[in-house]
Amino acid sequence: MDAKLYNGLTLAYIGDGAYELYIRNHLLNLGYTKVNELHKHAIKYTSGEAQASVIRYFKEKNLLSEEELQYYKRGRNSNVLKVRKNIERIDYLEGTGFESLIGYLYLSKQIDRMNELFDEAIKYIELGGDQHE
Repeated sequence: MDAKLYNGLTLAYIGDGAYELYIRNHLLNLGYTKVNELHKHAIKYTSGEAQASVIRYFKEKNLLSEEELQYYKRGRNSNVLKVRKNIERIDYLEGTGFESLIGYLYLSKQIDRMNELFDEAIKYIELGGDQHE
């Protein structure tokens, strides 16, 4: 599949699934086995606010290539008409940008790079980085 052919929201849809699965596997590896417990802990990593915080961290630390930034922006700048009530619009758009970047990496088969960013995101969140905003 040619990731360049897809719009930001389609890439975000794929990226959301890839990130969610990686996080679920991470939580299983930490020893969480009960569904309610898995869900509660997954939100810490996968909420729109958490994703927005992670992508801001990536940008602040210059962890993304120019090409990766383009795919992040493709998602962030998507024409999203409706945003959930429990999240700020800017956080939703930043989170969509994060998911779009991940979708691009997944579809372009850059799995090692995708996993590298996932590991950075996990480390950042587990060190409390998502709490400083």
